[in-house]
Amino acid sequence: MSFLDIFKSKKNSAQEAKDRLTLILAHERAINVPYMDAMKQEILEVIKKYTKAQKIDIKTDSNQNFNTLEVEILLEK
Repeated sequence: MSFLDIFKSKKNSAQEAKDRLTLILAHERAINVPYMDAMKQEILEVIKKYTKAQKIDIKTDSNQNFNTLEVEILLEK
């Protein structure tokens, strides 16, 4: 299912329900990764040790095929 598939109106209700369930399951998988919180904490500690970051944002995302962890670091000049 692609992002644009959401806007197509020619789906039957069974396919719509399947697509919604797929999105929900993908989101829950990202949340339920048991080591994710520990990994985020370790990444934060390493970043703080080696940089003078003003702001650190960590985001997780998931889809059917893979999970992603995105780290955004705003460094001081």
